[in-house]
Amino acid sequence: MQILTLLHKGFCDATVARQLGIGHRTVQRKVQQLMEILEAKGRVALGAQAQRLGLLSDDSSRRGAPMTAQQGMGSS
Repeated sequence: MQILTLLHKGFCDATVARQLGIGHRTVQRKVQQLMEILEAKGRVALGAQAQRLGLLSDDSSRRGAPMTAQQGMGSS
């Protein structure tokens, strides 16, 4: 579940691996397994399916998400 949560927050595989203290390829393998288990055809579908099944919470799962370039620009 930690992998799903971190991916949902917007972190890449390498960052997820560092956060969890596991290898980058291990994260990729686990994501592939989760996609098979949840019958998701891609990463976006994996997130949507996990959300539908209640594996991710709406409010807490986005807390601490990395800032996008657009958010960092602010309004002028």
